Order: sequence, then structure tokens, then C-alpha cells
Amino acid sequence: MGRLVFMTEGFGFYEMTNEIREWVKSLDLKDGLLTLFVRHTSASITIQENADPTVLQDLLKALRMLAPEEGGWLHDDEGPDDMPAHIKTMLTGVSLQIPVVEGELDLGTWQGIYLAEHRRAPHRRSMTLHYLGT
Repeated sequence: MGRLVFMTEGFGFYEMTNEIREWVKSLDLKDGLLTLFVRHTSASITIQENADPTVLQDLLKALRMLAPEEGGWLHDDEGPDDMPAHIKTMLTGVSLQIPVVEGELDLGTWQGIYLAEHRRAPHRRSMTLHYLGT
């Protein structure tokens, strides 16, 4: 089990594939299943294309459209982006399971692992990594 900490600069996607690969290699893992869990209600984790940055731009646009700050939300304790951040987290999720095969993350050619920050302000985000296998 391990933990990684990431600093975000506000709303956006932050690729963390390399940090997770380094963690897997540091433990000399072989074959199994890696679970990633983001410990927040206003940030999430996703696997998306990492070749064309316009994919991420379009995904951010879609999230803004699905949960706009001007949605008339009742919960706004931490500002107008608070409730939309919770909705975006619910839509994208806080955990992933990734197979590890022969010591490597079994990701597709264009897949990258991203932390999605749903708040405007920078945040310190924490992720728990749990491995089951050999």
C-alpha cells in the first residue's frame, strides 16, 4: 500500500501515469491488480487519451456544461464551484482498477491516468494505491 500526493493549480486534468508507473517499478511488482483511490469529494480520477490535448479540453468543457456554477445549487459553503465539484466527482469517480502484467501497467496505447481537479483554487490531493498480486 502506498500514497501519492499531488498539487493542482485549479480546475483541470493532471496526468499522473509516470508517478504511478514509478511506484509500481519501485516495488518490483509482477502480475496483479492495482487499485487507485482519490481521497476527496471534489476531485476524481480517470483514464483518458493522452495523445491529443484537445480531448482534455473538450472533457473540461463537457463537465462545465453538465454541472455549471450558476446551477442554483443549495450547497455553496465553500463557494459557487463547491457543489459543481461534487457533481463532477460523482460523474467521474474516485477509484480505478488497473491490471499489472509482468511489472507494467496494462494501459492501452493512448491511455493516461489523470487526476481531475474540480475546484478553481489549487489543492493538495492525496491518492491511495493498493496492490493485490505477486
